[in-house]
Amino acid sequence: MQNKTLFRFGLQWLTMVLIVTVGMVSGEYFKPFNVSYDHRALIIDGQRRMLISAGIHYPRATPEMWPDLIAKSKEGGADVIQTYVFWSGHEPVRGQYNFQGRYDLVKFVKLVGESGLYLHLRIGPYVCAEWNFGGFPVWLRDIPGIVFRTDNEPFKEEMKRFVKKIVDVMRDESLFSWQGGPIIMLQIENEYGNIESSYGQKGKEYVKWAANMAVGLGAGVPWVMCRQTDAPENIIDACNGYYCDGFKPNSNKKPVLWTENWDGWYTKPNIFFHFHIMRTFICLLFTRYTTWGGRLPHRPVEDLAFAVARFYQRGGSFQNYYMFFGGTNFGRTSGGPNYVTSYDYDAPIDEYGLLSQPKWGHLKDLHAAIKLCEPALVSAESAQYITLGSMQEAHVYRGGNTSICSAFLANIDEHITSTVQFLGRSYTLPPWSVSILPDCKNAVFNTAKVGAQTSIKLVDFEPMSSSKSSGSEHLMIRAELPLISESWMTLKEPIGAWGDDTFTVQGLLEHLNVTKDQSDYLWYITRTYVSDEDIAYWKENAVTPSLKIDSMRDVVRIFINSKLIGSERGHWVKVVQDVELKQGYNDVMLLSQTVGLQNYGAFLEKDGAGFKGQITLTGLKNGDVDLTHSTWTYQVGLKGEFQKLYANDDDESLSWSNLTHDEVPSILSWYKTHFDSPGGKDPVVVDMSSMGKGQAWVNGHHIGRYWTLVAPKDGCQENCNYRGAYNSGKCQTNCGKPTQIWYHVPRSWLQPSDNLLVVFEETGGNPFEVSIKTVSVEAVCAHVSEDYYPPVKTWSQSSYINGKLFTDQRKPVMELQCEDGYTIASIEFASYGTPQGSCQSFSTGNCHAPTSSSILSKACEGRNRCKIEVSNSVFGDPCPRTVKTLAVKARCKPSLSSSSWYTTGLSEI
Repeated sequence: MQNKTLFRFGLQWLTMVLIVTVGMVSGEYFKPFNVSYDHRALIIDGQRRMLISAGIHYPRATPEMWPDLIAKSKEGGADVIQTYVFWSGHEPVRGQYNFQGRYDLVKFVKLVGESGLYLHLRIGPYVCAEWNFGGFPVWLRDIPGIVFRTDNEPFKEEMKRFVKKIVDVMRDESLFSWQGGPIIMLQIENEYGNIESSYGQKGKEYVKWAANMAVGLGAGVPWVMCRQTDAPENIIDACNGYYCDGFKPNSNKKPVLWTENWDGWYTKPNIFFHFHIMRTFICLLFTRYTTWGGRLPHRPVEDLAFAVARFYQRGGSFQNYYMFFGGTNFGRTSGGPNYVTSYDYDAPIDEYGLLSQPKWGHLKDLHAAIKLCEPALVSAESAQYITLGSMQEAHVYRGGNTSICSAFLANIDEHITSTVQFLGRSYTLPPWSVSILPDCKNAVFNTAKVGAQTSIKLVDFEPMSSSKSSGSEHLMIRAELPLISESWMTLKEPIGAWGDDTFTVQGLLEHLNVTKDQSDYLWYITRTYVSDEDIAYWKENAVTPSLKIDSMRDVVRIFINSKLIGSERGHWVKVVQDVELKQGYNDVMLLSQTVGLQNYGAFLEKDGAGFKGQITLTGLKNGDVDLTHSTWTYQVGLKGEFQKLYANDDDESLSWSNLTHDEVPSILSWYKTHFDSPGGKDPVVVDMSSMGKGQAWVNGHHIGRYWTLVAPKDGCQENCNYRGAYNSGKCQTNCGKPTQIWYHVPRSWLQPSDNLLVVFEETGGNPFEVSIKTVSVEAVCAHVSEDYYPPVKTWSQSSYINGKLFTDQRKPVMELQCEDGYTIASIEFASYGTPQGSCQSFSTGNCHAPTSSSILSKACEGRNRCKIEVSNSVFGDPCPRTVKTLAVKARCKPSLSSSSWYTTGLSEI
C-alpha cells in the first residue's frame, strides 16, 4: 500500500514536470494553467509547489546576457525568476513608453518562459531597488497636487495608469499562466509597511485602494505585498530580510513567502525577523546600499544556506534571492544618494555573469536537497516539531501516509557542534547549521559543509598572465597593467554658463525643479561686490572671508571668478569654505551635483537636491552678505552633454586637441581615445583607478558614474566567521581601497576594433593610466573530506524504495569545472590526507597520499570539468583511522576548441 501511494504521488509530481517539457517542445512555454494558493503553498496547476526564485533585474544586464543568466539560474536550481518593473525606464516621458533594449520586458519574460521557468513580476510601481528615485520617473513629482504613495488622487491616477499598462502588455502577449505564459505571481507596492505610519489614516486607505485596484485589473494570478502586515485578505503579505524563518502572514489562509532574501550588499540591515528556538529577535535598523567610499559586505554562503534551510524547515514555501544576479547600474540609474555603479550584490552570479563560487554551487546543492523533500513538504499540512536539545530541533514532514517523510535537523548554537538522536539514529550537526533528511533517515546535505569549488577570478588584459593577490582570496590582479592607449584627446568643459538656455531669477531654486534630472549638474551663478574697505579690513585684521551654505547634497564645487577653491560632499551637510575675493565684482559659481536620487523613504516627492537654507558671505567689514535672495543665473548640465561628445567622434568641429602628459591632472575635462576589443569571450571592464570622479561612455553607451573614493582602513575582518546572525558589518572587505575601480563594458556594446571611450573627469585624473581588462576564472580549488555527503544530485526520486534511500556505494565526490570555453590546464596542488590552509595557500600536512597529483592530473587535465571520488579506494589510505580530506587547486586556460567534453575522474581510475 505504501509503495502504491508513493508511486501515485510521484507520478503526479512527474506529470507536472512533463507538462512543462512537452509544452516547450511543442513551441509553447507551458500548457495554460491556473495559479492559486492555500495556507501551505502556491498551487500551480492543481499541485502545491515548493519554489526557489532567482532575482534578476533585466535593465541591469543587456538582452544579450539574459539567456545565459536565466540558464545559469535554472542550472543552479531556480524554479522562478523574479524582477521588478522599472517605471522610470519604461515611461521616461509621460505617455511615451519604452520597451526597447534593456527595457524590453516582453522579451525578457518570454526568455524566462522558453527556459521552462516561472516569473514573479513585481510591478510596484515603487521598487526602491537602490534605483534612481526608487523607480519613479522624475516627471511624476511635477504633477500638480501630487503626494506619492498615499490616498492622493493625482498619484493614484498615475499609478493605476502605469500598472494597468504593464498588466495589459503582459496579457496582450499571452504571458500569464492561464494563457500558457510563465507569470505566476505579481506584486503591488513594495515595503510600504515600513513607512505607512508616516501617512496616517491616508496610508491605510491607500493600501486598501492599491490592493483592490491591482486585483481589479483581472490579471488572473495572485498578487503579493511585501512588508505589509495589514495587506487585505485578497493579497498575500510576504517577508523581506536576511532571515524569514518563523515569519507568518496575517491570515492562516495565506502561504509563507520570502520575496527578498538579501544575500550580499546591504551596508546596514533593515527590519528583519530571525527566530531562534523559543526566542524571537526583531532588529530595527536602516537599510543602506554600498556607497562610494564604503566597504564591501560579504555574506558567507554557509549562513545564507542556513537561512534558506531554516525557512523551508519552519513552513516556508517560496523564497527569492535578492539578488541571484545583481548586474550593473548603467548610466545614471543608481539610486542613493551616492550608491555605487556596480550592483554585484555578492550574488551567486557576479556582475559580469560569471558564477561566484562556492556560493552558486553550495546553493545549487541546497536547492537539490530541498527538492528531494518536496513530496513530503507539499503533502503535509504542517510540521511535527521535536526538541533535540537546548539549541537543537527537528521539523518532520509526513504525507497522508507515513511512507513519505522528510526532516530538517537544526543546530542554532553558534559555537558548539552537537550530536543529536533522531528517530533512533545519531546525527552530528556543526554549529549554526541545518541537515536535510529527505527520507527522515539519511542526511544528504548540511548547510555548513561546503563541498562546492571556489573560483579564483583574474582581472587582467591577458587572462593567463602572472598575477598577485589583491587581498581577496577569490580575486587576483596582474602586477603590470597594460594601458588602454598612449593617444588621448581632450576638450575643456566651460566653467559657468555656456548655452543660450540659461535663465536668471531672484533667489535660489531647488536643483531638481530646474534640471528635471536630465543631468547630474546644475550651475548656480551670482555676482557680489567687494570694496576697497573690505580688502583693507581683511589685511588689517588677518580675516579670511568665507562662503557658508546652510545645507547641501550630494556634491558642490565652489568657484570664485572661474577658479576652483573647494568642494564638499554629503547628504544635507553644512558647508563653510574660505574664499579669495578681489576688489570689485566677483563671480560666485556653484556647481551642484546629484549622485543618484533618494530611492527609499516617505514623501520622496519632497526630497530635492542642491541647497537648503541660506548662502552667505561672511567676514566683510560691514557684516555678512546674504546671497540667498540675490539674482542667480542657472545653467543646466554640461556643454559636452548637450553636444553629445560621448557619441560624436568629430574632432575638428568640436575642437578636440591632442592630450600631453603635462596637461594632467585637469578639472572639468573631457577625454577620449580608441581601443580594440580584447580577444575571447571573457567579460570586459575598464579600470578607472587612475581617475577621480566623473562619467564614462563606450561607443555611446553610458557605462555609469565612477568615483575613486577610498573605504576606511579599518572595519574589515581577516577571517569571516559564518556562525551567528549575519549583519553586513560582520564580513566586510576592501578596507583602505577604492570602493569600485572596475566598470563593466558588455561585450555586445563593443566592436572588434576602433571602440570609442569618452570620459568626463571632474576632479583631475590621469587618463593615460586607464586600461581595458578582462575578467576570467583563472583557477578553481576545492576542499572535500571523506565524511562529507555524496553529491546531492546522485539522489533522486527513483532512489526511494519502500520509503528508503539506498546509500550503498555512494561516496563524497569532488567536482571541478572551469568556465565555458576553458579547460583545466594543470593541477597546481593536490593532496589526499590532512592538507592545511585554504584555497590559495594549500600545503601538505603530516598525512599525504603521494599519488594525489598524478590521479588528479589524469582525471582532469585537458577537460572542462572532472570529478573525483574522495575515498581510500581511489587514493589508498595514507593514514588509517584518520578522516582524510582532498584539497585541490587547478588552473584553467582558454580552450583550443569551443567544444568541451565531460569525464568523471572516477571512471578512469
